[in-house]
Amino acid sequence: MTLIIAIDGPAASGKGTLAKRIAAHFGLAWLDTGLLYRAVARDVLANGGDLEDVAAAEAAARSVLAVSLSDPSLRGPKAGDAASIVAKFPEVRAALLDYQRAFAAQDDGAVLDGRDIGTIVCPDAHVKIFVTASDEARARRRYLEHQARGEDVAYEDLLVDIRQRDARDRDRAAAPMVAAHDALRLDTTELDPDQAFDAVIELIRSKIGS
Repeated sequence: MTLIIAIDGPAASGKGTLAKRIAAHFGLAWLDTGLLYRAVARDVLANGGDLEDVAAAEAAARSVLAVSLSDPSLRGPKAGDAASIVAKFPEVRAALLDYQRAFAAQDDGAVLDGRDIGTIVCPDAHVKIFVTASDEARARRRYLEHQARGEDVAYEDLLVDIRQRDARDRDRAAAPMVAAHDALRLDTTELDPDQAFDAVIELIRSKIGS
């Protein structure tokens, strides 16, 4: 049975952690599509370019290598902020679309997480989940991540960053972040990781059966 699961939602909602666990649970391949955009931003900057340069961003998108997605520098909040800048360009999104769809087209299916999986990348996905959490909860999660790395960052600054990134993702003209009309919603504000996982598995099973 082919099973394609699309997980969308804003930064720090928990969608990436959930997508990874869902993929392991069902024995499916997993792609964090945000890493593609982070890699594009990384490569633009590495080449001395400007993140607002559409041509430079498109060129980086067309040459991004799958092997480079394991780069640990792509996991930080700064990389996420940079990604949201290049992700607003239709040229970049178009350049990465084939890569994402080819990944989803594996025989058994796949789990993909991002911001436009259920609406643009895989509109025919068997299951679509839109993961949310309050701004404050997401900023608090980012704050704890920084603390764990020994980084001194103010919670208030992270809250502002979260809201600014949401606005960029939600208001961009190309593939804005929005829940698909048939997406199942999960609010993780009051859930710990295990509770969120149990809840999302229940949603998936309610859609596809046991």
